[in-house]
Formats: sequence, C-alpha cells, structure tokens
Amino acid sequence: MERSDSAELVELVTRLGTWLDEKRFDEARTIFTEDASADTLGGTVHGVDALAAQAHRSHPDDVATQHFITNPRIEVDGDRAAIDANLLVVFAAPTGQRILGERYRLEAARTAGGWRISRVAANPIWEFSPA
Repeated sequence: MERSDSAELVELVTRLGTWLDEKRFDEARTIFTEDASADTLGGTVHGVDALAAQAHRSHPDDVATQHFITNPRIEVDGDRAAIDANLLVVFAAPTGQRILGERYRLEAARTAGGWRISRVAANPIWEFSPA
C-alpha cells in the first residue's frame, strides 16, 4: 500500500523535531533541501549547511530539548506543500529551563529522496522562563 503525501509530510515534521532533539545536525540532508532557508529566533539563513549550523548554535550539546510539533495543517500542490503547525519547545539547560510557544510555517518539496523541507519560518507567540 502506498503512503499518502500527507502521511509522509507528517512523518517529515516528526523527524524535524527528533533531528533537533537528538542533535543529529550532520543528517540535515535527510530533512531539508540543499537550498533550504530558515527564519527563526536564531536568525535567517540560506542553504542546508548554514541551516544545520544555525540549528546547532541554537541547540547546544549541554542543553536538552524537547520539541512538540502538533496539529499540522497540510496543503499539497503537486510536488510542493505548505505545512502550518504549533510548536512547543522546552530547553532544559543546567542553568534553568525555557519554554517557547511558536507557530511553524514550513514549505516542503518532493525530491528524488522523498519529501524535504525547503523553508522554515517560526513565529514566536510566547515564552516562559521560570525563575
């Protein structure tokens, strides 16, 4: 049975969160297109290598994270897709916790290797840093 585009895109979004949490930045090409761009609290970058480097800076090795990416709304148009989703991310650093609520706007492209994210835009909504 062939999987639907929507199911593959939901899995791609799930893999994005795991990629960040497990700090698998050397595996960026399994998630992103070569020309992917990101506009997040960490800055704006273009190209898969710059995107992976930015993700690594924003998710240092000594800080555990947990990304909850929920309620994806997916619109597929041929070999392109737009995905809106809620993001709740917890940063658990030795110095304290930080929790962010954001809205993801992702764009994806169908490639020879399957669906890949071509654009990430994160819109911050709220932040909580307990004392």
